[in-house]
Amino acid sequence: MLKIGDVVMSNPVVLAPMAGVCNSAFRLTVKEFGAGLVCAEMVSDKGIVLKNKKTMNMLYIDERENPLSLQIFGGEKKTLVEAAQFVDKNTNADIIDINMGCPVPKITKCDAGAKWLLDPNKIYEMVSAVTDAVDKPVTVKMRTGWDDDHIFAVENALAVERAGGQAVSVHGRTRYQKYEGKADWDIIRQVKEAVKISVIGNGDVETPLDAERMLQETGVDGVMIGRAALGNPWMIYQTVRYLETGELIGEPSVREKMDVCILHMDRLIALKNESVAVREMRNHAAWYLKGIKGNASARKGINECHTREDVAHLLYGLVDEIEAKEQNIQMV
Repeated sequence: MLKIGDVVMSNPVVLAPMAGVCNSAFRLTVKEFGAGLVCAEMVSDKGIVLKNKKTMNMLYIDERENPLSLQIFGGEKKTLVEAAQFVDKNTNADIIDINMGCPVPKITKCDAGAKWLLDPNKIYEMVSAVTDAVDKPVTVKMRTGWDDDHIFAVENALAVERAGGQAVSVHGRTRYQKYEGKADWDIIRQVKEAVKISVIGNGDVETPLDAERMLQETGVDGVMIGRAALGNPWMIYQTVRYLETGELIGEPSVREKMDVCILHMDRLIALKNESVAVREMRNHAAWYLKGIKGNASARKGINECHTREDVAHLLYGLVDEIEAKEQNIQMV
């Protein structure tokens, strides 16, 4: 059972906080497929402190998403603490997470994200300042290290623990790797063995069997799933079910996939507006279409859609085409 502070999850499967993806519409959809914990995309501490409109909109949480972890990032103690205090008192997030893994240069140049990986002392200073200032549990998401020559995962996790952090999520890649190469689960195991707080493993969990193997090989308390859930919230359900019962659930039908894609879009429209939502759904729709035979024209056409009706017409047109072919094959 995954427990972070006084927050107890129903299962150890966690949705990763993916930037530009994990808004409320996506999180709620994944939550309904059984995730024990969903994580919001990272939010700028300065954006919160300055009450930037776009940033404040990113703090929206549907109560059906809980338990939820809301992630903030920053490089200066004062603004990071102020942002954490705002999240603590003014949102219904259950957990405050600090980003210590984002490899993007515009983030690391501000001494935020993965830049912290180089300095366990800064980690202790920043995390302790936040834990002292808020009531909600504080966690950290980090990578194994800056590059192969600067892997301080164990030291950094111990610094988080000493500072009062309640859990640490470890992506098994360095900042230099970004999202390429293989995730190093052995370093995740070393972190788990070194600290007493909860550890969540992240990286290369693409199937329910991967999730089981990570739990067994590293001893982590939770498994974080990111890219494998894009356009595929069934991966979350399949993983939860497999870990609980050992049963591998089959894949959904094409119609079921498109139904959920449209539900996701409708939630995004309600969250933002139709024009913005349809633009953002172009990537999501392409992910939902991935692996579907004969999807090439639909994947191309989705970029020319401008309304909800356009998207629904395109996606259900593909469904009708596939179902008609299947029916013809059965008749033959």
